[in-house]
Amino acid sequence: MSMFCFQCQEAAKGTGCTVKGVCGKTDDVANLQDLLVYVVKGISYYSTKAREKGIENAAVNHFVMDGLFVTITNANFDRKAIIAKIQKGLTLRDQIAQEVKNAGLINDPAKLPDVVTWRASTEAEFDQKALTVGVLTTENEDIRSLRGLLTYGIKGMAAYAEHAYNLGFEDTAVYSFMQRGILATLDDKLGVSELVALVLECGQYGVQVMALLDKANTTAYGNPEITKVNLGVGKNPGILISGHDLKDMEELLEQTEGTGVDVYTHSEMLPANYYPKFKKYKHFVGNYGSSWWHQRQDFETFNGPVLFTTNCIVPPLANATYKDRIYTTGSAGLEGAKHIPAREKGAKKDFSEIIAHAKKTAPPTEIETGEIIGGFAHEQVFALADKVVDAVKSGAIRKFFVMAGCDGRMKDRDYYTQFAEKLPKNTVILTAGCAKYRYNKLPLGDINGIPRVLDAGQCNDSYSLAVIALKLKEVFGLNDINDLPIAYNIAWYEQKAVIVLLALLYLGVKNIHLGPTLPAFLSPNVAKVLVENFGIAGITTVDDDMKIFMNN
Repeated sequence: MSMFCFQCQEAAKGTGCTVKGVCGKTDDVANLQDLLVYVVKGISYYSTKAREKGIENAAVNHFVMDGLFVTITNANFDRKAIIAKIQKGLTLRDQIAQEVKNAGLINDPAKLPDVVTWRASTEAEFDQKALTVGVLTTENEDIRSLRGLLTYGIKGMAAYAEHAYNLGFEDTAVYSFMQRGILATLDDKLGVSELVALVLECGQYGVQVMALLDKANTTAYGNPEITKVNLGVGKNPGILISGHDLKDMEELLEQTEGTGVDVYTHSEMLPANYYPKFKKYKHFVGNYGSSWWHQRQDFETFNGPVLFTTNCIVPPLANATYKDRIYTTGSAGLEGAKHIPAREKGAKKDFSEIIAHAKKTAPPTEIETGEIIGGFAHEQVFALADKVVDAVKSGAIRKFFVMAGCDGRMKDRDYYTQFAEKLPKNTVILTAGCAKYRYNKLPLGDINGIPRVLDAGQCNDSYSLAVIALKLKEVFGLNDINDLPIAYNIAWYEQKAVIVLLALLYLGVKNIHLGPTLPAFLSPNVAKVLVENFGIAGITTVDDDMKIFMNN
């Protein structure tokens, strides 16, 4: 076993990747990501002590956030970039250690744990240390499971916190929990009950950080509005932007204006089309292609350069023609790709190189035509509230199905397309995240002018779905959110889906069905706790699950 990773839905054999990640990361990169998380824990040891005395360190907050985001599935495959972050983290750890010691917050320096005392300077030493800090160092499978659930929830939280930070919005309480929570995964005094409590607290801060990001996005770009998104292409060369970071989207649109280069969204960047501020750019053509795992086909035909702003990278095959057209930025990284540096303080990212590259390429090859409709975030749905309520009361809408989450390449995800197709005509799908690509182009029609697929946006916009549910609970005068005619059939893939799940559990939502498989990091006992306390269930067949959902 040269590595071990079971943080995503595609964990090999449903247990864990041990030779190479199904995502494409090599064993050495997987291990170095474990080491980066270990460095984050060491920094958090000191920052948590400092915070007890009211000392807040912005550099620490931002490093912990970014360091965890880098280790999310499909975000960064660049060995050198990860080593550089480890080195930076060790320097930062030692700086804050000295500050904490000078403040008299360390009683006995001789008894400090390994996470804050180990030293290494060469790549070989990093590789060796990385083999000793992975998840399997926790022997008890239930403790390991809960530590994993907590860690992956915090990783998802870090992603959303970074997007908000890029737009100038921060919450030190979120930073504080991230550091306290990730450090708790080293505390052998914490048993199952204490870790379960921390996992639920993680859900609480998940709600908080998603609310923060929602505020950041809507303050910067306006509330999403009902939008018909073009699926065709223009005659100019283009740049395809993927990932989730709307600040990168904004600056790319600004810098491409008037250059003769068009901009298209891909996968999770699709919801950028829904924001009013982006609609003023005439060279913003629409969306190209499908969800993240189709990129090997979509990028070949796009012809122009591709910008990854966050995770959802699939390493290209050796014979891919688009390899030299890939650019990364932010927490994203891919060996061989050109990386666009972070913003200097007060300045914007410089996209001139990718724009110059685009000018030399052919326009995109058209792979489809038509439009898809989206933009049903909470404010837009509230504007339709009267129509929605009337449709529910009249029976025109019998039930809502929350089918948010992630898409993936495994064949069993065809289940979600078939499920959407077989839903009764008096049901409505509420969605967010790239799971929507399984059904957002199907001719599912509408109910009294209300589309049967209401797309709220990116995976982080699952917050909108929770807000909509809470508003409906208020409108119908219900005491329990679970009394609403809403069922949850969610597809998951990586750690941002984990924090969404924990946020829903914190809000009291029960009987969530999760698929296509339950997480490999859930031990039988931990899974039992989730089933007994929250009604978490997997999926079976479309027909059998349909009977369960429609009869409840």
